[in-house]
Amino acid sequence: MVMAWWFEMTLPRIGLGHLAARGRVERWRSTARRFRTLAVELGGLMIKVGQFLSSRMDVLPPEITRELEGLQDEVAPVPFDQIRDLAEAQLGMALTDAFASFESRPLAAASLGQAHSATLTPEIAAENGFAEVVVKVQRPSIADIVEVDLRALRRIAGWLSRVQFVSRRVDMPALVEEFAHVSLEEIDYLHEAANAEAFAVDAAESARVHAPQIVWEQTTPQVLTLEDVTAIKANDVAALRRAGIDPHEVATTFAHTMFDQLFRTGFFHADPHPGNIFVTPAHPGTASAGAGWHLTFIDFGMMGHVPENLRAGLRELFIAVAMRDSRRLVASVGLIGVLLDGADTEELERSLTGLFARFGGMGFAQLRDVDEKELRAFSTDFESVVRDLPVQLPENLFLIIRSLSMVSGLCSSLNPSFNIWEVVEPYASELIEEEKGGAAGTVAKEAINLVRLTLGLPGRLDGLVQRLENGELSVATPKLDRRVAGLELLARGVISAVLFTGFVIGGAVLLSMTTLGGVLLLIASAPALIHSLVTLLRHRTLSRRHRRR
Repeated sequence: MVMAWWFEMTLPRIGLGHLAARGRVERWRSTARRFRTLAVELGGLMIKVGQFLSSRMDVLPPEITRELEGLQDEVAPVPFDQIRDLAEAQLGMALTDAFASFESRPLAAASLGQAHSATLTPEIAAENGFAEVVVKVQRPSIADIVEVDLRALRRIAGWLSRVQFVSRRVDMPALVEEFAHVSLEEIDYLHEAANAEAFAVDAAESARVHAPQIVWEQTTPQVLTLEDVTAIKANDVAALRRAGIDPHEVATTFAHTMFDQLFRTGFFHADPHPGNIFVTPAHPGTASAGAGWHLTFIDFGMMGHVPENLRAGLRELFIAVAMRDSRRLVASVGLIGVLLDGADTEELERSLTGLFARFGGMGFAQLRDVDEKELRAFSTDFESVVRDLPVQLPENLFLIIRSLSMVSGLCSSLNPSFNIWEVVEPYASELIEEEKGGAAGTVAKEAINLVRLTLGLPGRLDGLVQRLENGELSVATPKLDRRVAGLELLARGVISAVLFTGFVIGGAVLLSMTTLGGVLLLIASAPALIHSLVTLLRHRTLSRRHRRR
């Protein structure tokens, strides 16, 4: 905060802005590197903060986000005595009674908790149909640490929100609340267990996607016991090939699986990094035996939802990108809730138009053949546009982008020639088809839009004339009356033309449903057409007279 205040605000005000700009990039990188070291030392939520910010290209420059990308959530494990005490207090019994065996050495240790291998007692194993489990136990007092860290982050956000340089670009309190929401869900293992079961219900329809079962008898808010599904890590190409599994096929299946979650079920895994995805060879007699393998997801602490309003916004965004329509794209990001108050939408439209011009009139299918360097350059330019405007991604959209980034990275590691557009295209087409709603639906929608425009024109014209009469508009011309009269005449002609078009389109639509209604609308269009032609001819005659004068 002190560095930002000194270099970005103080130095430019005293005429030393060039000095601040000279070392800005390296200063950002140095700050990010120091934060990485500090986050590992502090533990608690700080590693999560770094990971959260590493994906926020809408808030931070790429020099910082790239430095934070490598921040791994792996810290020194908690001594087993402390883990045992917490687990026994949560379960209400000794570990020796709760489990047939419990491995003291952790499988993995993260900032919020750690995982241990264990074996269920014979009775519970018989009820669940498996014996080998993984037990996640939270770090002692982590809830108190998270509360303190969040309180500190909220206070810092409050301070920063008073700094105009920051507040006009980022809604810091909202950003912290998004992070707090995700973090508090992650330390509630009952919430994670419920997510795992909901994910398993969705996955049940596919033979290629599995999720571990939850052992509810041994699960509490701070202890989570689930089926041990450890298998081949999704990015272990050598192990996949040894098992006779094609990595390219895994990449394609994984991408389709994630897009199904994002755009069909609307409930998706928001942390699909290689450590959370296993490729499990199928056992004879199972549903996936014919395929030879299936994907197994773990760690459901961070899940995302795609509500209908966001889905509608994404549909608009896909259509705008496909049509290279900058204005529609700006409207779609407004619908999604990306733009903050004060966003210069005209500047955003101009910037997007320039970016789209680079790709001409290409559609989604053609984008598959665009050189990767060109797409990367487009992405860099787009990030620059986003950072220069008061734009901030809402939580759900942020999680979607985060997931897509991980999907692209994992698929590229499995198949260097992987092109994500090959997977995106059918989903984009599906969203666009939903928007069309069939030919009749599209025509009907256009007819409604025309009627709305028609009904709105008289009010707009009357408002314009009223402002002229009240002197609210300054028009430097001695021919004002003649011009206003001509404008009124032209507007009446345009209104009649729009009514004619609306009646014709509506009649054509109704003909397929009810012949009588369609014929009546087509007949009703005739007077509007005649009035439009007569009015426009009168306007043309008046215009010639004005020019002669």
